[in-house]
Amino acid sequence: MTANLSYPPRDQSGNATVTGRVKLDELAAHLGLSKSTVSRALNGYPDISSATRARVEKAARVLGYRPLSHAQAIRTGQVRAIAMVINSEEPDQHNPFLQDFLAGACAAASSLDWTMTISTATSEKDTLKVLSRLYEERKADGFILPRTAVKDARIGLLRSLGVPHILYGRTGYGQPNNWDETSWFDIAGESAMRNAVLRLSDLGHTRIGFVGSDPKFNYAHLRRDGYAEGLHAAGLPLDPDLIQDGARTREDGAAQGRVLMALDQPPTAIVFATDLAALGFCADAQDQGFEIGRDISVIGYDGIPECRYARPALTTFSVDSRAAGERLATLLIRQIRGEAAADLRELAEANLIEGDSDGPPNLTSNELARKLNHLT
Repeated sequence: MTANLSYPPRDQSGNATVTGRVKLDELAAHLGLSKSTVSRALNGYPDISSATRARVEKAARVLGYRPLSHAQAIRTGQVRAIAMVINSEEPDQHNPFLQDFLAGACAAASSLDWTMTISTATSEKDTLKVLSRLYEERKADGFILPRTAVKDARIGLLRSLGVPHILYGRTGYGQPNNWDETSWFDIAGESAMRNAVLRLSDLGHTRIGFVGSDPKFNYAHLRRDGYAEGLHAAGLPLDPDLIQDGARTREDGAAQGRVLMALDQPPTAIVFATDLAALGFCADAQDQGFEIGRDISVIGYDGIPECRYARPALTTFSVDSRAAGERLATLLIRQIRGEAAADLRELAEANLIEGDSDGPPNLTSNELARKLNHLT
């Protein structure tokens, strides 16, 4: 049967058959389908064919059908809402990726007629309380967990409650895999760090430093591993003196970079695990009289907007934060609708954005040390 999608639907005498708010039974009658079939199609059940689901969704859009949220919650046990809790006390809470990420997640949820809820917490302990409260008050059917830790209590909590969730990142670095049933979406930061080292090696650098992030986060270890893999692939030794960790802010980046530059043989290039730390170092080094891209080469990671406006523009590996938000919301809703969590895992790549902050070494490591001594 082919549906007539004019609105409002009319009977053979031309009289409107739908008035006011479109109800489920009116939508079903208009399509010539049972209420159960229409309901299951709108809720994404896998036993409904894609063709039928597309037909029902199109009719619902044209007719302006919207389910009553409280009625749907009673019928399906779902409120058609996903949520994310942000720790407002994190030192880099205002990371510019957040706006694009949330825009992507909200857009994906909205396109499926779901709601995205954003809440804040003031500590890791408070985050667990907020997650529990949102679920117990039936304000969310599942959660996106950003910035995963090596040992992440949020995962244990939601698993114990049987609540669907998806990680933005991976977890359990160096530990037995206790989360084999967990969904995740991540960017291969380790590949980006490896490629950053190889890029610098190809330019002629042999003393390449690394400034990592907080080791409590899983991504910090993966990116450090990528740096080490890059050195190995380039045939360069791994020198522990050239590695600093714990930089999450511009101030951290400047401080950790100064430690590397104070070495007897400082690096002629530094790879940073985050753009914020890289930008902090660049500004500090320039204040000391160094020329970024000539005296010292710098590569970051994230692709935040400030990289384009820095002088020189920062070479970085860019993450499409909006696309990440879209994928996480979509995969989570698929999980809530019944797909196996372990089947919902995706790993994407970061894209190199070339700036002017890296180039062939203009000074040797010893010459760089002498210049630093002269400047100080």
